[in-house]
Amino acid sequence: MNQATAPIPEPWKRLRDLGALAPGGDFALEPTGAGPLNGLTFAVKDLYDIAGRVTGGGNPDWLRTHQPAKVHAASVTRLLAAGARAIGKTVTDELAFSLNGQNFHYGTPRNSAAPDRIPGGSSSGSAAAVAGGACDFALGTDTGGSVRIPAALNGIFGIRPSHGTVDDRGVMALARSHDTVGWFARSADLLARVGGVLLPPDGGEDAPFGEVYLARDAWALADPAVAAALAPAREKAISAIGPAIDMTLAADCGGLSAWRTAFRFLQMREIWAEHGAWIECEKPRFGPEIAERFAMSKEAAARTDSGEAELRRTITRRLDDMLSADGILIVPTAADIAPLKSMSAADSAGFRDRTLSLTCIAGLARLPQVTLPAGLVQGAPVGLSLIARHGRDRALLALAARLAPEVCL
Repeated sequence: MNQATAPIPEPWKRLRDLGALAPGGDFALEPTGAGPLNGLTFAVKDLYDIAGRVTGGGNPDWLRTHQPAKVHAASVTRLLAAGARAIGKTVTDELAFSLNGQNFHYGTPRNSAAPDRIPGGSSSGSAAAVAGGACDFALGTDTGGSVRIPAALNGIFGIRPSHGTVDDRGVMALARSHDTVGWFARSADLLARVGGVLLPPDGGEDAPFGEVYLARDAWALADPAVAAALAPAREKAISAIGPAIDMTLAADCGGLSAWRTAFRFLQMREIWAEHGAWIECEKPRFGPEIAERFAMSKEAAARTDSGEAELRRTITRRLDDMLSADGILIVPTAADIAPLKSMSAADSAGFRDRTLSLTCIAGLARLPQVTLPAGLVQGAPVGLSLIARHGRDRALLALAARLAPEVCL
């Protein structure tokens, strides 16, 4: 058969080859309009509603006990109207409650940058789809790092927007005061183009960024090899933005470990409020680590707040004041390179705790964060993150696009 008459491959075939195709994710949606995303393709994490399909949430029992969606999620509708074509749904960690990207039921999507290592989660399939070339960009969600971490571990760009700025109707919730709609791309320019469709105009000041904050306690969490690999990109970013201010972010309010502990308590209470009734009723089968986390969430829900909510308010005020209109906080995205798939439970917990101590900064304060691929350690990618004040998402994406030619691999 000659090339002219050969059948067009299923658009989701590459997703399947990457281990990124979610159950029931084998579909394509044509654009409904024309716009800035004409001719581009995207994949959708299996937390987003697609009309006529059940949103599976990475768990067979969730898939079994829920009905097909009646309409597309709002963000999917907007992307289709802007000219993009959807090519299928991607695997997520169970109910989005992990940073590893290893789904007990559906397997582990391929990390194309480091195939013997985990892709990171919970938006593992979407990150794998973009890094593996199956689509131009992909939708994920980010509650505790679920876009930022897989973006860094797969060597691509990702954004967690300011909380509440992107319409999340039709997206399965995990912890509502932390959940955000996020996305991945292989270039900072495309990351910004997608933001032009999904984000509202920036609010407040529009002054250019002119000051960089380097948090010693955040950088101390990074493995020395990771910090060293990111140092050249960090220095180039400082040169391009403005003077750097060395400071310690959390020394006078418990340290970043206390921030992480507060984040996990607040998140778990919300998670149990969201999913506890369904879990108690259906008694779903979870993978061992996920089952343990839901059990911890139930325990957290039974505890009284011991100052965690007030600490979150303090952190939010501090970062809003510090970043003001023109400040940028630069931190490592993850504490280490992607762990090996064969890692021990202890290694997994260590990676998670150190990395959550970094991702909880923007999570607690509801800030926008962009991660850029900025170095290699043992051949595996590492990411550099830029954090701005709430509501400066478009400006942050424009800054990332300006810096990328200088600081990225």
